[in-house]
Amino acid sequence: MKVTVTHKEDMKFEAKTVNSSFTINVPDISPLEYFLAGIITCSATDIVSLPKNQNKTVSNLVIESDVVRNADFPKKFNELFLNFSFDSDADDTMAARWVMASLETYCSTINTIRDSVRISYSITHNSKLIRENEKMISGGGVKIDMGEIEACPS
Repeated sequence: MKVTVTHKEDMKFEAKTVNSSFTINVPDISPLEYFLAGIITCSATDIVSLPKNQNKTVSNLVIESDVVRNADFPKKFNELFLNFSFDSDADDTMAARWVMASLETYCSTINTIRDSVRISYSITHNSKLIRENEKMISGGGVKIDMGEIEACPS
């Protein structure tokens, strides 16, 4: 992947990728807002494409976020909360699996930050809250105690 950013004027920049280009207007949207929008869009594409692979449809998808950042520089993300809301023709278990698959496996942007940012999420599916303030299984520097695991008998 290659992206080139060129200064145009004042605080306006042009970002070019292999497939497209777009203007980054820093007074209107900060680089961190672009970054957060990219994180959310990455997961949104999963929530639309995963159901298609299962002959299901998703509609009315909205993902809201809230970020807690360092007060001092570097003002990096410490906590990220994502609120997924969508309708589909699947059951609640399948809808939750799509979100968890995006967060834990498929979304590259989330997986890029998950070792340094505590990530939690809620899911509203077909107007019903099905997960509330769940934490990502992996990432966030949190060690998960799986208990003792015995080897399989030979």
